Amino acid sequence: MSQRQPTIGIVSLGCPKATVDSERILTQLKAEGYQLTNSYEDSDAVIVNTCGFIDSAVQESLDTIGEALQENGRVIVTGCLGAKEGVIKTAHPQVLAVSGPAAYELVMEQVHQAVPPPVHNPYVDLVPPQGIKLTPKHFAYLKISEGCNHRCTFCIIPSMRGDLVSRPVADVLAEAKRLKEAGVKELLVVSQDTAAYGVDVKYKTDFADGRPTKTSMYGLAEALGELGGVDEFWVRLHYVYPYPNVEEVIPLMAAGKILPYL
Repeated sequence: MSQRQPTIGIVSLGCPKATVDSERILTQLKAEGYQLTNSYEDSDAVIVNTCGFIDSAVQESLDTIGEALQENGRVIVTGCLGAKEGVIKTAHPQVLAVSGPAAYELVMEQVHQAVPPPVHNPYVDLVPPQGIKLTPKHFAYLKISEGCNHRCTFCIIPSMRGDLVSRPVADVLAEAKRLKEAGVKELLVVSQDTAAYGVDVKYKTDFADGRPTKTSMYGLAEALGELGGVDEFWVRLHYVYPYPNVEEVIPLMAAGKILPYL
């Protein structure tokens, strides 16, 4: 390995939730002093964050892994297709490591094994408060949960990402505020099943900035709407399915708190 700072490349495939996973990995890499690049040839290892939702996505992921192996040779695979390690190892047995979706700590362990972390000064190599983003500066994805409790026959997501796990509402709102302060103008709320947010914790009430906030889609949307409204800060809800509680957010849209988008 060269004497320069260890450098990691990443290829992010799939949906916005996978993009958020990639951003979290990149943020941790930067915090540990790794250099980041979008070039195969400049990387000491390449992370491929895969998608496995439909057949074409599986093929794209396998093709991308093959391309990374050909161009670089040191590849770490993560993401939804990583939940099917046998599929990856059968097609590409030479990959360094495989992990499933949202396996942030495991990915970092695998990176450490492949490319030991550098000695760096955290006061010099600062990470921006909003983290490393793959989106343009004016918008960002805000992931509020992982997984899904439904077992729709047409959908493979629960078998790869597991049951619903909602993020604490205080953590979600704190991230939203950091993103706004960093200059983000549009926040895209994403998950596997946004209307189900809070089901797994029985819609418990949490405290954000000292204010009680219910862990539910409405409670979150109401709090996000108070960050500025559509004249100042757009909030767009994605992946909302027809639950009985969906109608609760319509008054927030009518009042200009969040965008009229479902």
